[in-house]
Amino acid sequence: MRFRTLLAGSALLALLGGCAAGTQQGEAPGAMTAEEQAAIYEGTLPCRNCAGIDIEVALEGTEAAADAERTFTLDANYREHPQNPPAETYQGQWDVLSGTAADPEATVYELTPQGEGQVYYFLKLDENTLELIDPQRRRFENGEMLRLQRQ
Repeated sequence: MRFRTLLAGSALLALLGGCAAGTQQGEAPGAMTAEEQAAIYEGTLPCRNCAGIDIEVALEGTEAAADAERTFTLDANYREHPQNPPAETYQGQWDVLSGTAADPEATVYELTPQGEGQVYYFLKLDENTLELIDPQRRRFENGEMLRLQRQ
């Protein structure tokens, strides 16, 4: 009986010691898992006065993460604009909304910038595609031209 107790105690100490060791073999300290890395989406949106607006959206966090852990950066660059405006960068929080007028099961990302800037709404078409939609969560007629692809 004492031998089993001693063996069980030794196994427990070895298990706890392995947990305290930190990183696993082959894993760099501070390495991020795939879920912790930013999901980056890129595309070119139409522009009335220019050749297009190059958009890059980096979403940090996951849909299941707490609100404070979901952040974004949105960069917009205007191509061949007559006034040559500077690139725009917005940062803030993103939230997950359920449903659109046409599809109650749809997933919508709401990007709310800190300070000034408009709120953006993106319909998640699949894991690799977001489509810009209006604030009432309706799709635009030219939706194919408003898509961002995951990089």
